[in-house]
Formats: sequence, C-alpha cells, structure tokens
Amino acid sequence: MANPRPTSPHLQIYKLPLSGLNSISHRITGVFLSVGLIGVVYILWAISGGITAYQNLQTVMNLGVVQVLYWGFIYALFFHLCHGVRHLLWDMVKGFERDTLNRYAILEIVVALLLTLFTFVITG
Repeated sequence: MANPRPTSPHLQIYKLPLSGLNSISHRITGVFLSVGLIGVVYILWAISGGITAYQNLQTVMNLGVVQVLYWGFIYALFFHLCHGVRHLLWDMVKGFERDTLNRYAILEIVVALLLTLFTFVITG
C-alpha cells in the first residue's frame, strides 16, 4: 500500500546554504582534531623519548600521506578557530543577515586557507 502523504524534501532536493555547509564542516573538523590529538601525543612522546624515537618520528613525518594529514590537521585547526570566532559574533547577536551570513562563511574559509598557507611558508 502506497503512502498517500507527501514526503518532505531532503538533501537530494534542498540545497544547503554555505553557512550550513560550514556548520557541518565545523563538526567534521572538530572530530578530525580530536582524532589528530593522538598524533600530537605521539609527537610529544617521540620528542621526550630520546634520539631514536625522534628519528623514527622524522621518518614517519616525511611520508607523503602523513604530510597530507598533517596539513589537513593544520587547516582543520584554523577552520575550527575561524568558525569559533564567527560563533562569538553570533553570541553578540551580529551577522545574522543573509548577505552577512554568506560573506562571513566565505571569509572564514578564505582566512583558514590563508592562515594555513602562512604557516606553510613560515615553517619552511
């Protein structure tokens, strides 16, 4: 028996606004940062573990996949920071107009990319 009630449009029909996509990305980067803390603990352990542990760390860090994950972690950190600043503005009841929402959403992506690029440049 077919259901006579109409179904609600979902993600196949409804296009999320950029601020909604940023909100989802903020949650994903938060999870990525939490998982990435295991890597930070490994780095600290290797630094405190002596020369052999540090050399092993250097070998692991020079792998291409680890480099991509590392820079993804840095970008996630800056994106999470920028989105947090945006939430602080919202806590002050600022930036809720549609044009402002889109402008800030683009700005937080661009600033996170620029901060990541800046970090890449200054670290050599």
